[in-house]
Amino acid sequence: MPLVVAYVLITTATGKEGAVLEQLRKLPGLSEVHQLFGQFDMIVRMETKDYDVLCDDVLGKIRTIQGVTGTRTMICARFKRPQ
Repeated sequence: MPLVVAYVLITTATGKEGAVLEQLRKLPGLSEVHQLFGQFDMIVRMETKDYDVLCDDVLGKIRTIQGVTGTRTMICARFKRPQ
């Protein structure tokens, strides 16, 4: 089980959705990639071993794809249950 799960909302330049989607589907660590209607153009589900890898992947891989104009990352919380 991954230690860090996050969803990244992505906005793209008009007309670049298909090219961005194609590049996203090539990236390891993305378990889901979906196109959206509305404020954001795509959402991806990421699973990484730690926060450093998550940061490197969002900043160094997703945000550098030509046509990506912005991202918003939501990191899933893991709460410990009281015993």
